Amino acid sequence: MGKDIKIIGSGFSALAASCYLAKAGHQVTIYEKNATIGGRARQLKKEGFTFDIGPTWYWMPDVFERFFADFNTKPSEYYQLQKLSPAYQVYFGVNEFVTIADNLEEIIQTFETIEIGSGAVLRSFMAEAQSNYDIAIKDLVYNPGVSPLELVTLKTVKKAGQFFSTISKEVRKRFHNTKLIQILEFPVLFLGAKPSDTPSFYSFMNYADFGLGTWHPKNGMYSVVLAMEQLAVKLGVTIHTDSNITKINVTDKQATGMVVNGKLISADIILSGADYHHTETLLDLKYRAYSEKYWDSRIFAPSSLLFYVGFDKEIKNVAHHSLFFDVDFDQHAKDIYDQPKWPDNPLFYASFPSKTDSSAAPVGQEAAIFLIPLAPGIEDNDILRNRYFDKIMTRLENLTQQSLKNNVIFSASYCVNDFVSDYNSYKGNAYGMANTLLQTAFLRPKLKSKKVKNLYFTGQLTVPGPGVPPALISGKLVAQLIEKHL
Repeated sequence: MGKDIKIIGSGFSALAASCYLAKAGHQVTIYEKNATIGGRARQLKKEGFTFDIGPTWYWMPDVFERFFADFNTKPSEYYQLQKLSPAYQVYFGVNEFVTIADNLEEIIQTFETIEIGSGAVLRSFMAEAQSNYDIAIKDLVYNPGVSPLELVTLKTVKKAGQFFSTISKEVRKRFHNTKLIQILEFPVLFLGAKPSDTPSFYSFMNYADFGLGTWHPKNGMYSVVLAMEQLAVKLGVTIHTDSNITKINVTDKQATGMVVNGKLISADIILSGADYHHTETLLDLKYRAYSEKYWDSRIFAPSSLLFYVGFDKEIKNVAHHSLFFDVDFDQHAKDIYDQPKWPDNPLFYASFPSKTDSSAAPVGQEAAIFLIPLAPGIEDNDILRNRYFDKIMTRLENLTQQSLKNNVIFSASYCVNDFVSDYNSYKGNAYGMANTLLQTAFLRPKLKSKKVKNLYFTGQLTVPGPGVPPALISGKLVAQLIEKHL
């Protein structure tokens, strides 16, 4: 018999879980705090410009295919995908950049021109990365993080050493050129930790990058949110926005309902796709599985300072995705993880979706998204935001050899305080809990509450971890776990 399941939040993991649970015959209702669905993957529209507020990279298309296939459909029935060519560019100085092509053979040739002999080394490295990807996606990430035995298979035993070495060590064993090292270390930043703290097994992210390529959904990443909403509603899910949850009720150690906009709503099962730490604050202290000391001891992925900018002209010498690594990579990492502070000279990322998608900006103009990774919990105010906007605009003008500051129509910013107020994000983190060795798989916060029956969690603070594809997987895992416990 179907259960009455209430879901907190409407991000990727919550939407995914809602689809699986509705398909299984349950009555599923989503409650979203904000005015629009999508969690962190919301959208900003202003003066004819359209921006993805949250994720802008579409990687691991196979995971999206697998999700939709579970419902006998496919992404192409909901949105159009375009493979980006080039995938992205990395800037190291004025007229000094590396273009990453949309296929491995050209990338191998690019590496060879920068460091003699590195092409063959990259081919070997990528074969191993692909092997890791196959193991990760087929054997590991679709496990619920209940037992350490989930990590033990014939394939993973052979690669056990890769869980105790790091991406940084393995890349540096093979490559010597600083630019190539930084390009190869870049993908694991999506996992939320320094390459020197990320197990080398996660080189599968390099295969996601060079092997599977970078894609763009027409009209932006929000197209994926709308697709999942359409699928969920078709399956019978009810979605309420502007619905703030202030309390989870527990009776006899069992979740029985929650307070939404001041009104008590009953439930057989409660699933939270909201921030894990925040969700536990909705419980009385005795029912919380993790203490404040626990959360404070975890390594969190960075927060971010983001800018959404409309320009009155097209910007030259940039790719859709552009990385600006013209400053000290290691120092910025220290400013995030080791001695948290605002970086003097930050690396930054820029997305120019209007290079690919005409819906992003009016004709002859340019939409731009800029992101500076920051330490979570750091001070945030308008003075700092404005200072850093000027810093990166000065660098952008210099590196791309053009005047831009006088062409800004408008600029909107988003930072630590916004992540807290909009998403109840712990310390204003942007991507969740980092995937370090001691925060992988069964060592992450659990999908099922350890103290309250019929209370479950999904999303980037639990398994498998940060990122949009892992969020889809997390939704599936928790839905399967709920079914198992019924």
